[in-house]
Amino acid sequence: MVNKVEICGVNTAKLPVLTSEEMNELFLSVKAGDKTAREKLIKGNLRLVLSVIQRFTNRGEYVDDLFQVGCIGLIKAIDNFDLGQNVKFSTYAVPMIIGEIRRYLRDNNPIRVSRSLRDIAYKAIQVRETLINKHSREPKINEIAEELNLPREEVIFAMDAIQEPVSLFEPIYHDAGDPIYVMDQIGDEKNNDLNWLETIAIREALSKLNNREKRILTMRFFEGKTQMEVAEEIGISQAQVSRLEKAALNHMRKYI
Repeated sequence: MVNKVEICGVNTAKLPVLTSEEMNELFLSVKAGDKTAREKLIKGNLRLVLSVIQRFTNRGEYVDDLFQVGCIGLIKAIDNFDLGQNVKFSTYAVPMIIGEIRRYLRDNNPIRVSRSLRDIAYKAIQVRETLINKHSREPKINEIAEELNLPREEVIFAMDAIQEPVSLFEPIYHDAGDPIYVMDQIGDEKNNDLNWLETIAIREALSKLNNREKRILTMRFFEGKTQMEVAEEIGISQAQVSRLEKAALNHMRKYI
């Protein structure tokens, strides 16, 4: 699909290429309010968009859609580019185009994430970048949570929710011309005698717990619920769930 000549009505085989001098002249005209120069800049840099969308061709998205979204990122880059920064336009524009496409892919992910979670995650990303610029180091999740005035767990949950799923057929690298996929690096640890025996031991240990402890561990580790969700369903605090969970696990260890 990415090799087709026409994308969104644009003949990619005939896309213009601008020289550095032409780029500078057009940017000066754009700053002066020349809309025609802005259109020339957009058309003259569509090859950047075309090169970026090739990174996302294995996502199952239509090339035309990715191209349109990439053009939005390109336009934002043109409108915000500062000639005084002594940076090549392509160096500035490519991350913006990639960012726009990634936002589109997150928002259109088949694994639906609520708007409120996405908002928290995007705010956390902005805070993270601000803290990196301020302290010249990667901030801890606690620092980000404090800046947002939100619980640490809520920020972690929101950040995890917007992570893009990785296909098992995503190529990691090529070995002598043959691609190595994610699935090639994953071992099957479920179907062996050791795990079979562990399953019996866990079942025996669970039988030694009281009903509330069984219920908490079942909801946490078999149904995949968070401590907050368990607390709400049972009608106790998250701290109590945490204490009961630890006590139950310690009790089980005596029998495993």
